[in-house]
Amino acid sequence: MLIQSSSPIIVRVIEQPAESTSVSDLLIGALGLTGVLMLTAAGLGLLLGGALVGIKLLRARYNLEPVPDSESMRVTPTRL
Repeated sequence: MLIQSSSPIIVRVIEQPAESTSVSDLLIGALGLTGVLMLTAAGLGLLLGGALVGIKLLRARYNLEPVPDSESMRVTPTRL
């Protein structure tokens, strides 16, 4: 036979306090993200610029300059 206790058992669950975010944390995070985006944009810009310069140099070396539009379309200047 079980004997029940007349006084209730109270269990108190204590949660960890939530970590608060300060203004400085927010600013540091925003500046970090902005810095990463700026570095990525600069790197991609340098890569594309280098590729365009390289293509231009290769075309000049092998005489692969495209025919100007005025010659390919047979456009001749006229005097009015």
